[in-house]
Amino acid sequence: MTNKDQDRDRFQKRFLLLLLLVVTAVFFRMIARFITPLLLAALLAGMTYPLYLRLVRLARGRTGVAATVTLLVVVTVVVIPLTGFMGIVVDQAGELTSSVAPWVERGLEQEDLFTRLLEKVPEPVQGLLPEADRVMAKVGELAGRIGTFLVNSVAALTRGTASFFLGLFILLYAMYFFLVSGKEILTRLLYLMPLNSSQENRLLERFTSVTRATVKGTLVIGMIQGALGALGFLVLGINGWAFWGTIMAVLSIIPAVGAALVWVPAVLYLLVAGQVAKGVILLLWCAVVVSSSDNVLRPRLVGRDAKMPDLMILVGTLGGLTMFGATGVILGPLVAALFLTVWDLYGEAFGEGLEAVVLPGDAERKAPAG
Repeated sequence: MTNKDQDRDRFQKRFLLLLLLVVTAVFFRMIARFITPLLLAALLAGMTYPLYLRLVRLARGRTGVAATVTLLVVVTVVVIPLTGFMGIVVDQAGELTSSVAPWVERGLEQEDLFTRLLEKVPEPVQGLLPEADRVMAKVGELAGRIGTFLVNSVAALTRGTASFFLGLFILLYAMYFFLVSGKEILTRLLYLMPLNSSQENRLLERFTSVTRATVKGTLVIGMIQGALGALGFLVLGINGWAFWGTIMAVLSIIPAVGAALVWVPAVLYLLVAGQVAKGVILLLWCAVVVSSSDNVLRPRLVGRDAKMPDLMILVGTLGGLTMFGATGVILGPLVAALFLTVWDLYGEAFGEGLEAVVLPGDAERKAPAG
């Protein structure tokens, strides 16, 4: 090949790469509002793929029938119950919107209630606390902000009804094709990556393992903790049990203190308000059952799957909520898992050019005596 041919070939490849980037950017910009349902469809297809394979065998190789039955199972077991529950959450959020601020203000306006609350604080600390009127003003302001947040959340859900059904249709439609043609799509994607087979297999294996552990360790355990917390609130007759259970499920991503950010204030209010029996029951239920469920269930659910650091799960979930909305609870940790997987591959691929770092303190501790 002459120099002229090499220059032409180099120019064509550069032009093709530029064209690829431009067209891909335009395409993703065009389907940006559908990225979340497509990602969820891929995730659900991967989670239900073993069921799909069993149904393919029962249907004697008819993949379309197996995929359709799998979708019906997902709709019946997941979509319909979740939609109904979220309807309850929205209704309770609306009720709390109109009642939370007056409820807090009425409780704090009772002099004996506030006095009993201060009596629980040690005397040396009481001198450091602000005056009662300032405390009441701040609590009223906080209640107002909570009410505003709930109003905005309910309004956003109301405005998003049509968008929700459109996203659900795209999710189910895409999931069907991911089930039927998922293997071919994955093979094509891996083929287009400029990685060797071992790196591709490592990427797929690591991502699958971390994803499985993340879904089990974050989503499933969060749902269990939220359900247990909501059950305690429901039995004790606390308003908004479904709403607060959902909040506990989301906050369970924070290690050790997640769900406690909801039930501890509830216990304190019940005790201070004179409902001692309810407060003690809720305290025992949440401290013994809800909080310990993570330690009991996580080893059994996650098992030998790769785990992510708690910090990565936390920032991944919070970042996912910021970027993807409510579905970020699932998608955020998955993006964090992909981030860790790619950096692991980088360390393996360029390990020869990387040197181990020994900090000065470590070098001194490892130095032989004498």
